[in-house]
Amino acid sequence: MEDDCEPEQSSWAHLPDVCLRHIFHWLDDRDRSQAALVCKKWSWAMYSGSLWRRRTIIFYGRQSRPRTLEFQSALWYVKKFGKYLEHLEIKLSNPSNTAFTQKFQVTTRSLLSHLGKCNSRLVSLTIKYLELDRLIWKNTVRARFIKNLATFLKRMSKQLDYLNLKGARVTLGEGCELLNSLSCLTNKSFVSEINLEDFFSLHLPVYNSTLFHQTMSKFHSLVILTFNYNCISDELLDILQEHNAHSLCTLNIKCHIRDPHEQVVLGMSWANLAKRAPKLNVNFFFERVMKHDHLARILLVEIPVRSISLRSCYFSNPDWTMKPTLTNLLPAYWHVLQKLTLELNNGHEVLDDELLQLILISKRLLFLKVWAFLSVTFIERLLQNRAERKCIMTTIKVRIYTARPESSEKDQLLSNIYRKFKYLIDSELNYFVITYPLV
Repeated sequence: MEDDCEPEQSSWAHLPDVCLRHIFHWLDDRDRSQAALVCKKWSWAMYSGSLWRRRTIIFYGRQSRPRTLEFQSALWYVKKFGKYLEHLEIKLSNPSNTAFTQKFQVTTRSLLSHLGKCNSRLVSLTIKYLELDRLIWKNTVRARFIKNLATFLKRMSKQLDYLNLKGARVTLGEGCELLNSLSCLTNKSFVSEINLEDFFSLHLPVYNSTLFHQTMSKFHSLVILTFNYNCISDELLDILQEHNAHSLCTLNIKCHIRDPHEQVVLGMSWANLAKRAPKLNVNFFFERVMKHDHLARILLVEIPVRSISLRSCYFSNPDWTMKPTLTNLLPAYWHVLQKLTLELNNGHEVLDDELLQLILISKRLLFLKVWAFLSVTFIERLLQNRAERKCIMTTIKVRIYTARPESSEKDQLLSNIYRKFKYLIDSELNYFVITYPLV
């Protein structure tokens, strides 16, 4: 060691390997390269597989010299140390034109081809927000990219455990081709977690596709499945019950106003799945699906609902009355609901009493996030009930909408309420309550 390091560096030269690798872990690529020049031991540390298990590559739509150098460096290191890679994330930042998507397709083809030949450890792949239905994707470029990705997934199918293609926006045929790639070698896939949120293009009624049902029947070890409600059908629930009941723990279901969501799903199908998969929790995320009759068709009492999020996204509609939902629909989950998120533009109706009553009857509710027009006294009543142990919430996050820009009076009232319940808030709650002018 004395030959490779100066005497004054001896204490660093004899640093235990585990400590040296930990230091290298916090360095970026450029600093690692510089540190590797210190001595042979530090150079060997550079090639430690534990340093290269996780990588993120960002493709920038708006180029600058620093971003270009960062991207080229990340790409070079992934290729150089690709055999150690276990978790890969590829990000697109502001894709702007056809030239960019074509360059992205060519670059990813080279990258995935290299990893397919040298890597036998990859267990996690994330490529989010491809938005392949945008005009910046020429048909030929899009087809080549999907073909390259499908080939890579086929090669990785025996080892891949997690796949996230959120926001891909593919056609039904393209989507099933990609998913089938995970099972084409054995006719079964043992991937445990898939994120298919916004995976298919808007307006597609995936729920009535035989091809989709055949594709999903090849997955036999799903633990977590994230997808849109336009995929849900009695057939899909039966498939999950038959092939994944032993492992299935979580279904994350997004229901967007633009996605078809008027199909009829039987409560018996949900009941059978819940019975066969006793660990199952279902989380619903509604965006601008606020009408009671639509929600009542989806939120069946047989579903083991753990979390519900209702977001109006600042839109307001007199037909979106929430009182029936708060008083008739959500109370059915009083024994299972643990997390409730409401983002409502409810200027046309007062919901304080209905919301408080729902909270008090929900015996397992731990997390509450509300953005809505509420009175300040609602917060005081809520904290008083919490102090009296009438509810068990540990997180309270409330944004009280106001119709006027000036809210100093309400802010002062909130300050007084905080002082009144300071001990409870500081000792037992994750608490954040503010006023917010919505004008």
